[in-house]
Amino acid sequence: MEHTPTWLINSFIYLSAAVIAVPVSKALGLGSIIGYLAAGIAIGPWGLGLVTNVDDILHFAEFGVVLMLFLVGLELEPKRLWSLRRPIFGWGSAQVLACSAVLFIAFYAMGHWAPAVFGGWRTPLVAALGLALSSTAIALQVMADRNMLPTSSGQAGFSILLFQDVAAIPILALLPLLGVQFASNEGVNEPVALVNHAWEAIKIIAVIGGIILGGRLLLRPLFRWIARSNTPEIFTAASLLLVVGISGLMQLVGLSMALGAFLAGVLLAESEYRRELETDIEPFKGLLLGLFFIAVGMSIDFGVLLASPGLMALVVLGFLLLKGVVIYALARAMGLPFQDRPVFTLLLAQGGEFAFVVFQAASGAKVFPPETASLLIGAVAVSMLLSPLVLVAIDKLLLPRFAHCGVPVMEEISQLQEAPVVIAGFGRYGQIVARLLLAEGYACTVLDHDAEMIEAARNFGYRVFYGDASRLDLLRTAGAGTAKILMIAVDDKEQSLKIADLAIEHFPGLQIVARARDVTHWHELRDRGVMLVQREMFESSLQSARSVLALLGRTPEQVEQTAQRFRQHNLALFETMRPHYKDRAKLTATVKQGRQQLEEQVALERAQAKAQARGNVVPQEPGPAPVSQIRH
Repeated sequence: MEHTPTWLINSFIYLSAAVIAVPVSKALGLGSIIGYLAAGIAIGPWGLGLVTNVDDILHFAEFGVVLMLFLVGLELEPKRLWSLRRPIFGWGSAQVLACSAVLFIAFYAMGHWAPAVFGGWRTPLVAALGLALSSTAIALQVMADRNMLPTSSGQAGFSILLFQDVAAIPILALLPLLGVQFASNEGVNEPVALVNHAWEAIKIIAVIGGIILGGRLLLRPLFRWIARSNTPEIFTAASLLLVVGISGLMQLVGLSMALGAFLAGVLLAESEYRRELETDIEPFKGLLLGLFFIAVGMSIDFGVLLASPGLMALVVLGFLLLKGVVIYALARAMGLPFQDRPVFTLLLAQGGEFAFVVFQAASGAKVFPPETASLLIGAVAVSMLLSPLVLVAIDKLLLPRFAHCGVPVMEEISQLQEAPVVIAGFGRYGQIVARLLLAEGYACTVLDHDAEMIEAARNFGYRVFYGDASRLDLLRTAGAGTAKILMIAVDDKEQSLKIADLAIEHFPGLQIVARARDVTHWHELRDRGVMLVQREMFESSLQSARSVLALLGRTPEQVEQTAQRFRQHNLALFETMRPHYKDRAKLTATVKQGRQQLEEQVALERAQAKAQARGNVVPQEPGPAPVSQIRH
């Protein structure tokens, strides 16, 4: 039996570690990056020792960061940059510069206490610049999970993270110049070394200018020619070739591959092939970035950490605290809501994946020794491991206290109202109902318990009262006892059912019209005797289906007939499903049989229409049993 290749064994180890560690980490609510880091620690030299050639793997895995920066460049089209110019370059630069300045002062002061680690000014400067960066991957994932991205806090966080990704480029470009301190130690005098670096800088500028000019003139025609071959795998290969080629060229002149990838992305940000490039590169980026974090976990030198645990704790807690103070002050200056500031601060206070690259590159450029790099990389990794745990503590201990901070004070409805219609909930659904009724001259009493929503509604001239419609006293004050109709349009399903129960029990003469979030909610409202229930997405989805049929060539009459048939069938099917909606087996059988019935009926009608068009007479075949006759 032949010897198994090393690359095959290592690939099996990496994939096994990732497949085991990442799902476990996500199940514990720690995120995928923590899983990758833990997998690397487990299989690395300080874990099970399954992999020892960490440096080689790390160099290969850096290509994941390269591809990430390529995708960042693809997002930086001029129009988007211009619309976000103030938060990106204003608040982004303020965060990086302020955090770097505060951390530099702290590390410079620590140099007097630990000169072997933070002596001089170059090491504190690089440490401050690297630790000023945050984890784009972790922050964006958390913000997406919490639906923060559309909010002002999410937009501010995204802008700052985007600036950090861009700021990583000049930081990496600065490292070879800072490495000049070691030139004199190797027998070259400092002025000569500075001249050499100046010449290198000229070459770098010339290469960058050539890449930008050549990219503008050649890239689009090249990709257009490749796309005409109609060979998707070649287009993907060309995308990777572009990234590898420009990255390799940048490395030849002394800069990082990441800078080349970023330039390649910017050059293609406005091209018609941008989306296809993103789609092709994304899978490679995800896998290689995961491998990068595994390699970082393997490269953490626990010997350095164990040799100076006090220093490690001081660095981790110190930079988290200092960054947190600066970022919280920045969030306050930006006017972000009180409730969002703790999470916003934590997400930007932790270390980031680009710090790993910066410290590895600084060690390679001999700005500081490998032991210092290991200490700083370990500090970043520990901060990323601590962040999910701190986030859980913030959710349980801090955010409840912030719940009503900074929210406009609203007095609950206190005067008895006499409008014929009471609307509970003034979100996207309730607003449409209220606007139509008001336009027709019908008075409405609108209740909502979201103070910010009420403030926004009042700015637009709407009269909305603050109050929770699931409270009997407030519902009575809103006029439910004399009103004709109660419209339940709240977002929360449980609150909706509670309001319906109160209205049915205490106001039997009140007619209820309700919004259903989903099928189960529809059934539960119907079980309570609420007959006028509308699924919030049904009619709009049916209207979209009408548009699709029209674009496919159906006549307006055919479109309307098809839509009405489907609507009637669906409503009848729901009535049939209602007795069985808690029995999954019977419910599934009912849905399948109803769908088959509709398809057979439509097929029969199409056949009859074609026969009539040819002048033939087709006997009427008995169709399947109506939905209402389906039995179990």
